[in-house]
Amino acid sequence: MGSADQANDGYSAVFFMDGSNVSRQMRASEFGAFLDGYVGLSDLADTDVKAVYVLLGKDLLVRSLVFFRIYFDEEGRADSNWNLPVEKLAKKGAKGPDMGAGPIRLVCRSQCPKSANAEELWDPDMTPGSNHFQAIRRALEANSLKLRKVEPAAEEDIPVLGEDARSAEDTEALNDRARLAQVIREQRLRIKTLQSVHRDALSDIQRENRHEMQALRNEMAELQQKFERQKLSSEQLKKRLAERNEQYLSMQEQIAGGDERKQREDATSDAEVVLLREQLERRQRELEIRDEKIVALEQENHDLRHQTPTENSVMEHLQNQSVFLVAYHPGVGHITLPYNDIETYFRNPVAYAAERCGLNEPAYKQWLEHYEKPVCHHQDDDGTPCDEPVMRVSQPADFRAGIDDRCEKHQPQAEN
Repeated sequence: MGSADQANDGYSAVFFMDGSNVSRQMRASEFGAFLDGYVGLSDLADTDVKAVYVLLGKDLLVRSLVFFRIYFDEEGRADSNWNLPVEKLAKKGAKGPDMGAGPIRLVCRSQCPKSANAEELWDPDMTPGSNHFQAIRRALEANSLKLRKVEPAAEEDIPVLGEDARSAEDTEALNDRARLAQVIREQRLRIKTLQSVHRDALSDIQRENRHEMQALRNEMAELQQKFERQKLSSEQLKKRLAERNEQYLSMQEQIAGGDERKQREDATSDAEVVLLREQLERRQRELEIRDEKIVALEQENHDLRHQTPTENSVMEHLQNQSVFLVAYHPGVGHITLPYNDIETYFRNPVAYAAERCGLNEPAYKQWLEHYEKPVCHHQDDDGTPCDEPVMRVSQPADFRAGIDDRCEKHQPQAEN
């Protein structure tokens, strides 16, 4: 970016936006110092800033606006790799709103001379009450940059006589047509910016939904692991209890067929039996508690699988069909996913798309490989592929493996 902040016919400046307001202003030369890394802005550390390059005439009226983004790192320094040619874009922008000196040249995400630069731009808000063009105009009227305003020389109103002189009615009609064309341009720009906002909002909802689905799957996996651990522990307790029961029965048999020695040791045996009974009862209670925990975990697992989505959550909007989840796959196009199919889709998107095409998953993958790279798949004896371009089959159901992915030279009939 050039260091001059005053062009031959006016000035250039950079405005930083915070919502619908201008939060910071600087001349183009000052902004160039930030780009060179000489100074940083600590209050903008690790921030993606929305900024506007403003090209002004000497009368301080806007001639061109470029709405661009720039990232400031953890030290508040501008991204060293940022190289958007804002000066050149400002001279190539399409017509925008009239900000006092006729329609300006406007460059934004929805109206960019070069599509490669669109991702580094953003769309202004034209909603009444939060209009970025009005905020820029107010900032220029305040003139906090102390730019010297040069009033244009007054033109003498010299009457022109002749047959080609337009009548007052013709002049008024031309002015009306110009105003109408300007209004139409502004409305088209507003429609483009609203469409861009809608696309961004839809992308955010889809990303949030993916995160929420992943969190639910992780929670289900944790519960399943917990259930398996409880189940294993319960089986171990049952096994130990069975062993205790066998010991108890064996001791009863020994007591029933005991001899005189055992009779002398009755007191000791009785104590051991009581102890074993207490241990048995305690193990039995532990087993019952584990069984209750297992039942509770199974109920919790069932409730999680069939729970009603949280109010105002993305899943509730999807279930109520106030928000739709749309996926795209070659051969199928855009698919509006029913609420009940969302989990099935995220488990295996390719299999879901294959089913919608009426194919199995391997057949769909074979067609997809051909569709993305329509070349001959024949291989020579040494394994070298032919890779000769072939005609792409756009519909999965029409694809014939071994025929449509072979060139004329390697068609089956040619090999025979």
